[in-house]
Amino acid sequence: MAVDFETEIKHLRTTMGSVRDVTDVPALEAQIAELEQQAAAPDLWDDPDKAQGVTSALSRANSELERIQSMDARIDDLEALVELGTEERDADTLTEAEAELAKIRKAVGQLEVRTLLSGEYDERAAVVTIRAGAGGVDAADFAEMLMRMYLRWAERHGYGVDVYDTSYAEESGIKSATFAVHTPYAYGTLSVEQGTHRLVRISPFDNQGRRQTSFAGVEVAPVVETSDHVEIDEKELRVDVYRSSGPGGQGVNTTDSAVRLTHLPTNIVVSCQNERSQIQNKASAMIVLQAKLLERRRQEERALMDSLKDTGSSWGNQMRSYVLHPYQMVKDLRTSHEVNNPGAVLDGDIDGFIEAGIRWRRNEATASG
Repeated sequence: MAVDFETEIKHLRTTMGSVRDVTDVPALEAQIAELEQQAAAPDLWDDPDKAQGVTSALSRANSELERIQSMDARIDDLEALVELGTEERDADTLTEAEAELAKIRKAVGQLEVRTLLSGEYDERAAVVTIRAGAGGVDAADFAEMLMRMYLRWAERHGYGVDVYDTSYAEESGIKSATFAVHTPYAYGTLSVEQGTHRLVRISPFDNQGRRQTSFAGVEVAPVVETSDHVEIDEKELRVDVYRSSGPGGQGVNTTDSAVRLTHLPTNIVVSCQNERSQIQNKASAMIVLQAKLLERRRQEERALMDSLKDTGSSWGNQMRSYVLHPYQMVKDLRTSHEVNNPGAVLDGDIDGFIEAGIRWRRNEATASG
């Protein structure tokens, strides 16, 4: 069936109009002008923290505006390509236009979802922690599968990742892992992944070939910026040092360079063993601890505001099932979004789940507000 380019392009322009309205492009342009003026001040770097805040905000604002402007330009180019193909009756040109339409439709959908990320910390980078849950060795293996899934997702998008700590299980997989994803809106994007994930499969660790259900938990926190002022009193910290280890308990470091921090008031424990020195590991562990304390504060403030209403992002809620046997399916239990290709999902193809989760979260917030 022939593509109705006129209707499709009209729909794209309507959606982009909504994106511009939500983003408030005139206000964004005014913000950029103000930040450029601040960035040009000769004494800007007299206060490095303030300077970092100004330059980061300017970079984010420029990226946001450029995203909208480049999308408008792509739609203009598509319209010109369709006109050319139609006038010349060139089937190859129209086929090219059809392929570009599909790409733009997907990109505009992603941009529309981005406008739904308006939470206080949504634009931050993210710290992700994965922990094996119930299910023994299968759960540890599943936790490692989830870690690979998120790292592959980040790799697909060209996002930077820092792995802070990996605690390996004895037989296979991991007990836990913590890593940061460095890209604007990583926290707002990945926060919908928080919760309990469930795997159903024939266990490769069961010599009788029985079906096994196992669980792993995903926790997401925003990276702390200097303006957040998450104060940590050294007197409230217990610092333990130990030797780094690899899979199966194999030592990978002959010195006590790994660091474990325990925040005594909250009993939050974080560790880092991936840097070469104890000082570097402690600095990285402090970043993770500050992120977790900021997320704890955010959740407490939110609980106070909405009287403990739950929108499905809490640690204990089961939010997605990965079924490998007796059939093949991955299904989000909140949004009902599902696909029949678990292999692709576990290889990092999770954008559909993330977008559905962001839309669901906004609808839940609107309904409860």
